[in-house]
Amino acid sequence: SDVANTTTSSPKSKEDQVVNGHDEKESNPFAEYMWMENEEDFNRQVEEELQEQEFLDRCFQEMLDEEDQDWFIPSRDLPQGIGQLQQQLNGLSVAEGHTSEDILSKSNLNPDAKEFVPGVKY
Repeated sequence: SDVANTTTSSPKSKEDQVVNGHDEKESNPFAEYMWMENEEDFNRQVEEELQEQEFLDRCFQEMLDEEDQDWFIPSRDLPQGIGQLQQQLNGLSVAEGHTSEDILSKSNLNPDAKEFVPGVKY
């Protein structure tokens, strides 16, 4: 009978400590479900967070669109004819057959003129 008393008075086994899948030490076994008590408030809070995120996304997109408008993008901002002209200009090169004397002899600039300096009056 002494053996029987020691087994019954022994500390609770692991199975006895767990009630309905929760430890007795746990103050509220339904703590993880307590948000459901105020489900409307929870839903409202989540919805506000989603709306705020959507608003921020729209603001960033508008900011990026405005920034794109400020940049000069030739393919978008120039008329089509100018794009072709630009390609032709890029293909041009200075002909090597002319010497500086040829250019000077055909020039109608005055070689004796004073050098132009901005802001100086002569």
